[in-house]
Amino acid sequence: MDLLDDYLAGVRAHGAVFCSTVSAPPWGLRFTEPAPIALTAMLRGDGWLVPAEGDPVELPEGGVALIRTRQPYTVADHPDSRPRVHVDGADRCTLTGDDPAEEGRNWRVTGRLVGESAGTGPDLLVTAGYRGGGDLCGPLLDALPPVAVVQAEPGLASLLALIAAEVEHDEPGQQVVLDRFLDLLLVRALRSWFARSDTAPPTGYRALSDPHIGHVLRRLHEDPARPWTVASLANEAGMSRTAFARRFSALVGRPPLTYLTEWRMTLAADRLRTPGATVTRVAKDVGYGDGFAFSAAFKRVRGVSPTAYRESAL
Repeated sequence: MDLLDDYLAGVRAHGAVFCSTVSAPPWGLRFTEPAPIALTAMLRGDGWLVPAEGDPVELPEGGVALIRTRQPYTVADHPDSRPRVHVDGADRCTLTGDDPAEEGRNWRVTGRLVGESAGTGPDLLVTAGYRGGGDLCGPLLDALPPVAVVQAEPGLASLLALIAAEVEHDEPGQQVVLDRFLDLLLVRALRSWFARSDTAPPTGYRALSDPHIGHVLRRLHEDPARPWTVASLANEAGMSRTAFARRFSALVGRPPLTYLTEWRMTLAADRLRTPGATVTRVAKDVGYGDGFAFSAAFKRVRGVSPTAYRESAL
């Protein structure tokens, strides 16, 4: 297990909406209650994403947009196209407007699909909201801009082709299959985005490729409650304490035990949201035998006591 595995724990696509134009543009969908992170991909044709703030963003065929905003946004064939379909937080699609339907110019809602069929329209897009993740997902969301567009590439194309093929036929269990494909697509898109030199991935992400520090990071995420010391971590890395501490700080941007404490507090914050959780139990789960030491560390990192944080989350 590594940090991306942990960040995406509990983050799953659910009830993905697939949309196909009845005939030809113009078309547009308005997402009124976006999930914490959403994904939109043009399986066929080109489109535009129009955020609540900022300039419209082009969505080329085969590209994937990662959307991190809680403000409504529109996906359309052109920035000026008026959305006729609204998608709410429960993934319900509804037509809007009082004007009569115009053949070849509008959309039709048919359960999970929007449009006449997934196989006839010139444009086909898929969009999915990813809910859940809690505090564990925070570092990942913080590292993403409001809209991140990953251009078409072979790794994404193979998955998009599988999704497009699955949409063609209405088979039993199709929603589960499509949602799992979209889970894979999210991970591949995140990898591609953070591989760019002009992005700022979550703390420690790029250090995963280092054979020594990457191994230590994986061990920390596999067993965060273990009583780690700089000496024991250096032993895991097969390095001297001095060389290890210097290299870890250079690659991760934080000293080893500072990184460990911050990750423990992220885990603790997530677990404090669980009904019935107690500060004492959570402290033990993240490696603190002393509740007072845990409370002091939590307040230092999160700016509030664990008791107050738990009460605010309930």
